[in-house]
Amino acid sequence: MQEENREKTIYKVTWVGFFVNLVLSIAKLLAGIFGKSGAMIADAVHSISDFATDLVVLVFVRVAAKPKDENHDYGHGKFETIATIIIGLALFAVAVGIFINSFGLVGRVLKGEVIERPGLIALIAAVVSIVTKEWLYWYTLEVAKRVNSPAVKANAWHHRSDAFSSIGTLFGIGGAYFLGDKWRVLDPVAAIIVSLLIAKVAYDLVMPSLNELVERSLPKEQEDEILALIMQDPSLSDPHNLKTRRIGSNIAIEVHVRVPGDMTVEKSHNLTVNIEQKLKEKYGVGTQVIIHIEPVI
Repeated sequence: MQEENREKTIYKVTWVGFFVNLVLSIAKLLAGIFGKSGAMIADAVHSISDFATDLVVLVFVRVAAKPKDENHDYGHGKFETIATIIIGLALFAVAVGIFINSFGLVGRVLKGEVIERPGLIALIAAVVSIVTKEWLYWYTLEVAKRVNSPAVKANAWHHRSDAFSSIGTLFGIGGAYFLGDKWRVLDPVAAIIVSLLIAKVAYDLVMPSLNELVERSLPKEQEDEILALIMQDPSLSDPHNLKTRRIGSNIAIEVHVRVPGDMTVEKSHNLTVNIEQKLKEKYGVGTQVIIHIEPVI
C-alpha cells in the first residue's frame, strides 16, 4: 500500500473511532447519571479515555509518514512506536484506576453497605456499548492488518478493552438489578477482573514497542526466512553478520554476503539490487536494506 493511501486509511479509521467514542461516551455518561449507576459512569470515563489515544494516533501517524530527512536517515517510523507505548500506558492507567476503585467498593459491601440499585437505562447502555465497541474493534483491527500499523492495532485493542469493561459493567449492573441487594457486589468484582484483562492487553502492547526502541532483533524465524530468501541466488554464499530491527511498521535489514572474487563490481551491484527488491516485495516497500559484498576467501 502506498504511503499516502496508508496515511489516509489510518486517519479514516481513527476519525470513525473518535466520533463513535464521542457519541457513546456521552450516551453512557447520561445513562450512568440518570440510571444512578456508578459502574456505568466509570465505564463512560473509560470510553472518554479513548479520545486521548485517538488524538495520539492522528498526530503521530502524520509524523511517522514523513519521509527521511537530514536529521532522520531512517525516516520517522518510531514516532508510531512511541504512539503505541502511550496508548498502552494509558490502558494500564485505566486498569489501575478501575482496580483501585472497585476494590474499595468490595470493601464497603463487605462492611455491610448496600450499593444503590441501578436503573434499566444503565443496563441497556452496557449492552449497546458492548455491541458498538466490539464492532469498532474488528473494523479497526482489519484496517491495522491491511496497513500494517502497530498504533492502529493498539487503538483496536483499546476499543476491545472498552468492550471488556462494558461486559463487566453489564454483569455488575445485571446482578444488582435482577438479583437483589446481596448480589450488588458483583459490580465491583467483575470490574476487578476486567481491570486485570485490560492490564494484560496493555502489557502486550507496550513490551514489543519497548523492544523496538531498544533495537531488539526480529524473531529468529523471521531472520531465517530473510537468509533463505537471500540465498535463493546461487552466486551468493556465506551470509553473515545479519542485523535486523523494527522501525515503526517497517523493518531494517543489514547483512554481509560473499561473491566470487572475480565478479565485476557491476554484476555484484546488480545482485544486491535484486536482493533488495525481493526483500521489499516480501516485507514492504518501506523495508530498509543494506548489503555488504565480500569476496570468497
